Amino acid sequence: MGTLILGIETSCDETAAAVVEGGTRVRSNVVSSQVDLHAKYGGVVPEIASRRHLELILPIIKEAIDGAGIGLDDLDAVAVTQGPGLVGALLVGVATGKALAYARGIPLIGVNHLEGHIYANFLSGEPPEFPLVCLVVSGGHTDLLYIEDHGRVEVLGRTRDDAAGEAFDKVARTLGLGYPGGPQVDALAQKGDPAALAFPRAYLEEGSLDFSFSGLKTAVLVYLEKEKEADHPVNRADVAASFQNAVVDVLVDKTLAAAQRKAAKRIILAGGVAANTRLRSELALRARNLGLQVSFPPPALCTDNAAMIASAGYFTWLRRGASPLNLNAVPNLELGGEGN
Repeated sequence: MGTLILGIETSCDETAAAVVEGGTRVRSNVVSSQVDLHAKYGGVVPEIASRRHLELILPIIKEAIDGAGIGLDDLDAVAVTQGPGLVGALLVGVATGKALAYARGIPLIGVNHLEGHIYANFLSGEPPEFPLVCLVVSGGHTDLLYIEDHGRVEVLGRTRDDAAGEAFDKVARTLGLGYPGGPQVDALAQKGDPAALAFPRAYLEEGSLDFSFSGLKTAVLVYLEKEKEADHPVNRADVAASFQNAVVDVLVDKTLAAAQRKAAKRIILAGGVAANTRLRSELALRARNLGLQVSFPPPALCTDNAAMIASAGYFTWLRRGASPLNLNAVPNLELGGEGN
């Protein structure tokens, strides 16, 4: 039996635990979503999320251990998300991970949530080979990374305002769709014409690999408000498709530019928005035309889960050993940061 790591993820509104063997084989992966709790507020309420994590964390861990067909004594280490995320939510997972590691006398491994998303790519099929370019797209982050090897990450670009997922959520809310907005917009967009409306694409200054989605989001809101004032009927599917197309165009263009700049032959996607059907298909098509390889996790591993934390924890442990037991939650943890 290979190295067994328990992963714990509580950075936002999913309470998750998983057991991963050798960094790549998922033995169990349990996720309890709080979407229904937060949907009526149109977004995550931090205090509600933290309390729900407290209620669920131990039963979820037990379910993951049982699902892996092992006992606590079989674990070799505990990996836990230390940031970035909501501080109250993070503290629940960090405190639980520390208690387990101390009680069982096994190593504790603090994991960056964004690195976790990257390592979701190591949990299905053949692990991607370095060097590579990774696009991390989620509700809170849009980052373009060059990864030379495990732990050797260069940030090539990031959003200067709204993250792509945040823009999806805000546009979804304005269109009267449910929360979370990304899957709702994606589903509606498949019924619309992506060329129906000419929404702006922000490429910023020449050569920049940064992103900006605030102007696009505002353009959609202004369009909808003007149509409402003029009492014009709005084809919501066309709005969704045209907005999504504008986001995907910029994401794909800059990701391909990054790969070419770094002479990287492989691209991977990570984060919740990596489940977007148009992003996956457009990037795969255009990359193939350039002779580049593209891979992305299955949709279930794109959103927050603990298997990705256990995988990242395994490779982090090999690289720099265990974290101290005074590990603390770091809500604004940067990639490459190892705060205590």
